[in-house]
Amino acid sequence: MKEIKAIFRPDKLANVKQALEDLGHAGVTVIDVRGHGIQKGVVQQWRGQEYSIDLLPKTMVIVVVHDHEALDIAQAIAAAARTGMIGDGKIFIGDIGEVIRIRTGETGGEAL
Repeated sequence: MKEIKAIFRPDKLANVKQALEDLGHAGVTVIDVRGHGIQKGVVQQWRGQEYSIDLLPKTMVIVVVHDHEALDIAQAIAAAARTGMIGDGKIFIGDIGEVIRIRTGETGGEAL
């Protein structure tokens, strides 16, 4: 099993959710986060004063999938979240050792 963590622009959440639904993946966790990458924030002006925002608002989606689905789902998320501009985000894919469904006690792939 694989865990996919995707961090992207908040306005792309509806596109990402739709892409996951189109692939038949219903389970998703959504978290509002803040951070920065290479661009290290932005400088803006308000009432003639410059100020720096170094932690930008982002959205993180976490999904756990079977190994054979991971690449297709990550590519679908990337396509749905892409604007082509700096700050589009990142996708991280890692291994999951075990999953347990609390309600039934099912484990492994059956629990997904």
